[in-house]
Amino acid sequence: MYDYIKGMFTNKADTSKGAYLTVETGGVGYLAELTGRDFAKLPETGVQGKIYTVLLHREDKMSLCGFLHREDRDIFNILVSVSGVGSKMALTLLAEFEPSELIGFVIGGNFKELTRAKGVGPKLAQKIILELKDKLMNYQTKEPIEISCAKQDSRSVEDAQTVLNSLGYERAEIKDALGKAAVVLKADASAEEILKEALKVLST
Repeated sequence: MYDYIKGMFTNKADTSKGAYLTVETGGVGYLAELTGRDFAKLPETGVQGKIYTVLLHREDKMSLCGFLHREDRDIFNILVSVSGVGSKMALTLLAEFEPSELIGFVIGGNFKELTRAKGVGPKLAQKIILELKDKLMNYQTKEPIEISCAKQDSRSVEDAQTVLNSLGYERAEIKDALGKAAVVLKADASAEEILKEALKVLST
């Protein structure tokens, strides 16, 4: 329902129940829960800012989760699609890891790294990897994007494109990000490395 909210950051609070930010726009203050990592990056209150949002609708209440970067929000949406992973757990994972790290662990099947996040045991970590790898890598992509300047293996570039497609990025955005990533990466760069660099481009 809400893609993002842009307005005045009027209040922020780090509590035992979570980290929160109030964004005021049009005379309405929207309260959003953030990851601890994003909360630490917030400027002082009284300045204009923008957060990407997810509206959560439960039987007993509605709430907002906010993110400073779009890719965090997109990974959050995929994380909560895993059975057994709720919004709190997804926020915990995104507080512990950068989006590119999470995707790298999933693609590489490295469940042990995920257990570094509070509350994530080996069974849940393996479940997250099993379900997310299927969602990320088996996404029905459009025809591969050709990057004229790319010196990397075409398979690695296509795998990175598949993940970016699954995250909801538009073809033009993906082509631009992959092209810029290809310029700075080595010829033997893996799909994870290409993806990490492309996400950096998309976050700016």
